[in-house]
Amino acid sequence: MAAPLTRTSWSVLKRNQFQYKQLLTISFVDRFTQYKHSYTQDQRSRISDKTIRNVLFYTIFFSGFGYILYKWKEGCQDRLSNLINPMFTIHAKPVSWDGNDNRSRYNFIADVVEKSAPAVVYIEIQNNKRFDFQTGKPFNISNGSGFIVESDGLILTNAHVVTAKPNTTVKVRLYDGTTYTGVVEDIDVHSDLATVRINKKNLPVMRLGSSTNLRPGEFVVAIGSPLALSNTITSGVISSVSRHSQELGLLNKQMAYIQTDAAITFGNSGGPLVNLDAEAIGINAMKVTSGISFAIPIDYAKDFLKKAEMRRKGKGTQFAAEKPKTQYIGVTMLTLTPDLFYELQKKLKGIPHNIRYGVMIYKVIVGSPAHLGGLQAGDIVTHVNDEEVESSASIYKAIESSRILRMTVIRGLEVLHLRIEPEEI
Repeated sequence: MAAPLTRTSWSVLKRNQFQYKQLLTISFVDRFTQYKHSYTQDQRSRISDKTIRNVLFYTIFFSGFGYILYKWKEGCQDRLSNLINPMFTIHAKPVSWDGNDNRSRYNFIADVVEKSAPAVVYIEIQNNKRFDFQTGKPFNISNGSGFIVESDGLILTNAHVVTAKPNTTVKVRLYDGTTYTGVVEDIDVHSDLATVRINKKNLPVMRLGSSTNLRPGEFVVAIGSPLALSNTITSGVISSVSRHSQELGLLNKQMAYIQTDAAITFGNSGGPLVNLDAEAIGINAMKVTSGISFAIPIDYAKDFLKKAEMRRKGKGTQFAAEKPKTQYIGVTMLTLTPDLFYELQKKLKGIPHNIRYGVMIYKVIVGSPAHLGGLQAGDIVTHVNDEEVESSASIYKAIESSRILRMTVIRGLEVLHLRIEPEEI
């Protein structure tokens, strides 16, 4: 069968019949093309399968290798950390919670009070000419605080605590409740300091610190006897270490006061302002309003005590005595500056904002003309005898020149008109 077909093809080609040659050529080309395409597809299929196998192989290989490398690195880091940590790691000591231990460890105010309170005393000024109707005892016209600076009975306090009217007796009550009669030894009205001595030995002494290195924000403790309540404790911080007397409107006093927000009231006058080392760094002197109080720096008191000792030994001169007055009303006053008015208007309600002058009554002696006339501590005097009060000197001038004082007083939300008759002494 194959031989006749071959001969037929050859005969056709030899006769040069183009159409038959074209047909055979196309048929051959078509067969060759189909064969070539089939071969190429198989080859491509084989290449594609090989490529896929290679990609899968390398993916699996590198994934496994990366995982092994990662685990090996992590293990090396752990082994390296375990080797280094024992050499450089600082381990905190475990803290056990114990309420009793925390009380003794963190109550630093109580520690200060425990050391300093036994040296603080309560001082009363009794009028020998007036007696209490119910008890029959001499009438108490003033009170304050002080603290022991020498074990033989020397006490430091404010001058305004012990300088009241004539015919008075100074009574001193110690920490243990015993009471002694005191004798005023030295008074300096310019620095508002005084010493009182009692007949008692081996007393606890208050340590005196320094007021030169104080810092604003430093913790302080005020110890005193407000409202005759002995050894009352308040605490706060130092608001300013140097508040000059001119800023407070105080006359004839070249002094820089310590300002504190520790609660201080009238019975605290003369008591110590104590730091956390249980050292007196100031003498509580006055309160303007809640959160604004002032203390005399202890360095002034040290100078005062040195001068007092020299005077006792006959090597010094007398302190400036209080100028004798023919009339008095029985008050302690503080001139109000614009800055003090601004602070009062922020803290207290009822003070008119259009007032920029006046005097605040800091203390009123019980039984005095001012007390009998209705004047109270905290009152602001703006006019005396229809004259504006610019400073405490305005009131002193009116006391000396007039027998009747007509005062305009601001008390809270009220404006009062009081009549006071100065008393001759």
